[in-house]
Amino acid sequence: MPFIDENDLLDLHKDVEKAQIINERLLDQINFKNKDLKRYKIQRNVLLGVLGLIIIGVLGIGSYSAGVNTSVSSQDNYLVSIDSLEAIKARINNLKQQNQELSLVKEFYLAKQFLEKDKVYSVQIKSFVDNNVSLASNALTNTLFSKANPYYSYSIGTYSTLEEAQELRKVLIDAGIKDAFVASYKDGKRLKIEPAN
Repeated sequence: MPFIDENDLLDLHKDVEKAQIINERLLDQINFKNKDLKRYKIQRNVLLGVLGLIIIGVLGIGSYSAGVNTSVSSQDNYLVSIDSLEAIKARINNLKQQNQELSLVKEFYLAKQFLEKDKVYSVQIKSFVDNNVSLASNALTNTLFSKANPYYSYSIGTYSTLEEAQELRKVLIDAGIKDAFVASYKDGKRLKIEPAN
């Protein structure tokens, strides 16, 4: 096994902690966006309902006044406030943009659920007898931390294909981590060690 300098291990640990904080902030933002999405969907539906009622009301009043006042020329135009139409158009465009942003958040969650249900490949770089080093977090989507008595293993990268994981393994070996190997996981549990390529 390659020797990891204590300063390098501390730097790696600090980097992981920073990534955890960033991921927690991102998860908070995603939760906030989900709440906004629900609120904007309700607002959009209410706005469309009110707009539909206004259109029906205007058409009803227009047809009623056309029937009552037959002496008025058919060339009379109805005046509608351009400002109110522009404000409604701007609001609709804003809601469309927010809907697109929230669609991206939804796609992220669907991809994460897909990775949790299917078999994934990761490169294991270290095992510990004791759980005294906190190198992984469930908040990090690209790391795996599993326990197989009495060992705790730390893996990086989550890939849907074996070839992608083997490419990362080659990069890590070239970087000096000679014991890196590819393992397959499902639901956070290691299935098997994959053959080296």
